[in-house]
Amino acid sequence: MSAPLVFDRPLVRRRLARALKAGYADFLLERAVGDLEERLSTVLRAFPLALDVGTPTPAVAEALRRSGRAEQVVRLASLPEPGAILGDEERLPFAGGRFDLAVSLLALQSVNDLPGTLVQIRRALKPDGLFLGAVLGGATLTELRQAFTQAESELEGGVSPRVAPFADVRDLGGLLQRAGLALPVADSEVVRVRYGDPFALMRDLRLMGFSNALNDRRRTPLRRTTLLRAAQIYAERFADPDGRLPATFEIVWLSGWVPHESQQKPLRPGSAKMRLADALGVPETPVPAPKEPEAE
Repeated sequence: MSAPLVFDRPLVRRRLARALKAGYADFLLERAVGDLEERLSTVLRAFPLALDVGTPTPAVAEALRRSGRAEQVVRLASLPEPGAILGDEERLPFAGGRFDLAVSLLALQSVNDLPGTLVQIRRALKPDGLFLGAVLGGATLTELRQAFTQAESELEGGVSPRVAPFADVRDLGGLLQRAGLALPVADSEVVRVRYGDPFALMRDLRLMGFSNALNDRRRTPLRRTTLLRAAQIYAERFADPDGRLPATFEIVWLSGWVPHESQQKPLRPGSAKMRLADALGVPETPVPAPKEPEAE
């Protein structure tokens, strides 16, 4: 069974190409790259061959090369780029068991088959290889979504999809397990960026390639009256005391390892060699056996 086509993938690429040409707004990506470097600093090993899966700019590949954590970095890009392999994140063009590390920042939230993509990443990694990814989570742009929903309900009698459906952190953690990755971890960080008006936020979204690329998007242009009403609602409902407007971005971090015999495994129930009471240094209090019910 094929995955539903939520995103217009050719349009996603065109939106990114337009953003890169106009001057990519990289504040979120820069933050994610910094977080990636911090997370990798806790892993006490080097990675001979690393893969960057579709990060919008070469920032990850450059950071890995600078850090010395990866001896060689292969970059898969969705647009033509010097030194990169042109390809699609949903169809990785690599043989299995090749890479020691795979990284993807702010790219995989716009694939149609995220479970399938994670499986392909796991297959591209060697045993005991590490995957680290960052995607936009469910709280992202909640203010903008609410403002457009209310404006369209008031003025157009219905709601059209304008902001992508971002996955919940718990669901994303489950996808790592489904993909066959061991020791899966999913955690999130909320980043709030403040703007003078909603139109500045919309300009930044355009410059990140995050404009509406949903398959079910309304094909007719957005009405000016609806846009202005959405901006008014945004300001009325969400403005800070100083009048500036917050925009929420939730970054969900995903990590998992390709299974290997050297990895820690949970103990079987009942196989512990030390009592909890001894570890805590307290006397053990037996739990009384339940009383037999009295006959009536």
